[in-house]
Amino acid sequence: MTAVLYRPKKIRWVAGPLAAGVALLFIVLSFGLSGSAGFQNSKASFQRGDQLAMIGLGILLGLGILLFCRPRVAADEAGVRVRNVIGGYDLPWSVIRAVRFDRNSAWAHLELENDDQVPVHALQAVDKDYALDGVRTLRALHQAAQDA
Repeated sequence: MTAVLYRPKKIRWVAGPLAAGVALLFIVLSFGLSGSAGFQNSKASFQRGDQLAMIGLGILLGLGILLFCRPRVAADEAGVRVRNVIGGYDLPWSVIRAVRFDRNSAWAHLELENDDQVPVHALQAVDKDYALDGVRTLRALHQAAQDA
């Protein structure tokens, strides 16, 4: 069996437009920050720097949303490489006890020999058949490694 690569599908459809929308919203809001505004007997004055800060904040929030497009899982005969939203793992098949995708789980998990679990955010329940195909492929690779 050759190397396989899985990335989440539906979250990518949502995260891209949402990130662009958030960035655009902050850019539009930044143009509303001009002049001065009164807040309970005090005056606030908005400068060009405040507008730029709002634009920067919108871009940072958009980039933070795009982090949800980062997960992936790559596997071959040697092992599996998992990259989640934050962090990643490079594991040989010998340390993996099972590939799990429980009924009420949001994503798949790798159950390790030391009873730890590694989440696999790339195989999400919302992706339905695609995620099931990924889990079945990982299980087949795991079984092939155990048989060898």
